[in-house]
Amino acid sequence: MTPSVIKLSASPEDHRIARLAAFAIGLSLAEAALPSPLPGVKPGLANIITLLVLQRFGWRAAVWVSLLRVVAGSLLLGSFLTPGFILSFFGALASLIVLGFACKLPGNFFGPVSHSILAAFAHIAAQLGVVFFWLIPHAGVLYLAPLFAAAALFFGIVNGLVAARLLDESIPAPQTALT
Repeated sequence: MTPSVIKLSASPEDHRIARLAAFAIGLSLAEAALPSPLPGVKPGLANIITLLVLQRFGWRAAVWVSLLRVVAGSLLLGSFLTPGFILSFFGALASLIVLGFACKLPGNFFGPVSHSILAAFAHIAAQLGVVFFWLIPHAGVLYLAPLFAAAALFFGIVNGLVAARLLDESIPAPQTALT
């Protein structure tokens, strides 16, 4: 009996998504090592990669990179299926949904900075929703909303500015069918 061999072929697009996801995972791991002034407040450095992928390769590629980052990052950090993973997953999912709609907005008024701010607010809203409806079903959780919203605004602006700067300095993107 001969062993069965399954050969999967990877397209150049698969390789690109894997490279970008690996870079985002690296940023997530580096960020996990940074001390946090408040639990749950992080700069979201890997979101810069998601914004770059969104602008250069489209929403579908950004979804792959973001979700691969969340799952693989949690596996590497040992937090897969923990409450932290669930919060991160639903935050990323909400951000991606908002970015999907934000991509349809006029490009002359909305770009990486506004996309980053919208995604940051969606992320924190989803996380607060998960905390309220699953972990701590108490109205006191909502008192934290202004603090987390301020952090989302600050880091959304910073990450958006970094992404915009990187996009300005980069080579024009090739046309892809992932949009």
